[in-house]
Amino acid sequence: MAHLLGAENVHLEFPTRVVFDSVTIGLDEGDRIGVVGRNGDGKSTLLALLSQRLEPDDGRVTHRRGVTIGYLDQRDILPEGMTVGQVVVGDLAEHEWAGDAKIRDVIGGLVSDIPWDVTVDELSGGQRRRVALARLLVGDWDVLFLDEPTNHLDVEGIQWLAEHINRRWSANQGGMVVVTHDRWFLDAVSTDTWEVHDGVVEPFEGGYAAYILQRVERDRQAASSEQRRQNLARKELAWLRRGAPARTSKPKFRIDAANALIDDVPPIRDTVALSQMATARLGKDVVDLIDAGVSFDGTMIIEDIEWRIAPGERTGILGPNGAGKSTLLNLVSGKLQPTSGRVKTGKTVHIAVLDQQLADLAQFADDRVREVVARKKTSYVADGKEMTPSQLLERLGFTSEQLSTPVKDLSGGQKRRLQLMLILLDEPNVLILDEPTNDLDTDMLAAMEDLLDTWPGTLLVVSHDRYLLERVTDQQYAVLGGHLRHLPGGVDEYMKLRAAGTGGGTASAAAAASAGRPDTAGSSAVAAASGLRPAGAAPAAPTLSGAERRVVEKEMSALDRRIGKLALDRKKRLEAFGAHDQTDYEGLGKLQAELAALDAEVEQLEERWLEVAEQLGV
Repeated sequence: MAHLLGAENVHLEFPTRVVFDSVTIGLDEGDRIGVVGRNGDGKSTLLALLSQRLEPDDGRVTHRRGVTIGYLDQRDILPEGMTVGQVVVGDLAEHEWAGDAKIRDVIGGLVSDIPWDVTVDELSGGQRRRVALARLLVGDWDVLFLDEPTNHLDVEGIQWLAEHINRRWSANQGGMVVVTHDRWFLDAVSTDTWEVHDGVVEPFEGGYAAYILQRVERDRQAASSEQRRQNLARKELAWLRRGAPARTSKPKFRIDAANALIDDVPPIRDTVALSQMATARLGKDVVDLIDAGVSFDGTMIIEDIEWRIAPGERTGILGPNGAGKSTLLNLVSGKLQPTSGRVKTGKTVHIAVLDQQLADLAQFADDRVREVVARKKTSYVADGKEMTPSQLLERLGFTSEQLSTPVKDLSGGQKRRLQLMLILLDEPNVLILDEPTNDLDTDMLAAMEDLLDTWPGTLLVVSHDRYLLERVTDQQYAVLGGHLRHLPGGVDEYMKLRAAGTGGGTASAAAAASAGRPDTAGSSAVAAASGLRPAGAAPAAPTLSGAERRVVEKEMSALDRRIGKLALDRKKRLEAFGAHDQTDYEGLGKLQAELAALDAEVEQLEERWLEVAEQLGV
């Protein structure tokens, strides 16, 4: 594969620490790299170095001649006074961008609900993020650097972005480096993972799940190596004291398969024990919503909600923005009274909410962390063991030095962890988490999930982080069309329902549909060419103009040729597989990997072929 860019013996030092020390790393055509690491270890700095936005103190960063780079920063810096349309498509004439399948796809996936003629100064933070991302993705780039691209995206937006990245280039073209805490997204798009830690960048093959397996194996080998070193040291000491060394057999070491790594690991949660403990703390009644509904100014937000929350229940709540998820949780927590039906709360229920605002910490802004902790309980029980608040803080990633830091000087992720710890020390028996993943890196998310695994109470989670929802909850519900719907098939079922337009008829969706967004008011060409439509509306029949139809037909012909070529390549690989020496496991493994890559590319092309065929009405 052709080289795109790389860093050679790069050294970067800030006044207080060394960020990178003799780092050598490269990006080739076809690489899709996910970057993980603790907050503050240098993930965003690595992107800035590789894109040549930041110069290293030593070493060098090189780019292939003519390579084009697109960069999404964490901050959404948009030109003031310009409309959404001007920012996204620039000076392109309407017929040019409306006839471009890629641009239509980006508009439909990211900004179809944002008024096209509104200035970006009037947008919310989430809308600005989506506009900035759309502005980047409509361009043609050899390399994309994405710094937290999933921020402010809902579950559907994140899935769309993953699918877009996977079909943006062919298998051996283009390059991408992404920093994100969304582990599902990392698994969906990454072919390799870079872990940034302690001044180095350590590469791993595969996405997040493969990275975790390799990391566990690496740590296991390191522990085993240290144990052997200590054993050898003891034997050396015995020889020095006794004289001639005893004859010993050399220890044998075997790298176990991935499944063997988790054979002796118990289930992540003892659901029976947790349910018994939750019942003991809560009794049989928690919160019952009986035919509950809420309306504002005559507009029904949610209605006819029948939900009897059980002791120890661990539920994830899904739904598009504006569907009524927060309204539902406010009913459960008692912050909001129903306008119809009723809410019954158990006598022993103690509800705590981890919200997005961190408002609870404002009163402690000038206090040091240890002072805040000292006002709470002196102990907390986790995993059946009694822990001090300091031990709990350590489990959540705080160092002893950070205990002396004023709360106002903590990072966003540290404040989030402190907020969670203070809530747990109050020992609620119902915990509501509203977007708890904000500002947390993957290691801290894992630590938080580990802590929640032993928490004996009822847990309700609203999050766009698909990995977190599936990890800490046992069942999922969706707020769709103002109603609460159980999802036996989990997040996958929710995505199918949304793709089918089920439950899209909320008041907010209706308002968005008439707010001047591209599919209804911004452009008649987009309405015809892109197929964008309000959620829940029936698909419109294809109405392509002559020029647009020729463009789409040309794409279909190219897809047919490419699929046919890959079919021949696959046949040759199968023949080579059959003729290969069956005892050469390494060679067979390479052939198998090539087959898998071909199959994956064929699947992507076939999905695109179906989309094109639908546009043509085939």
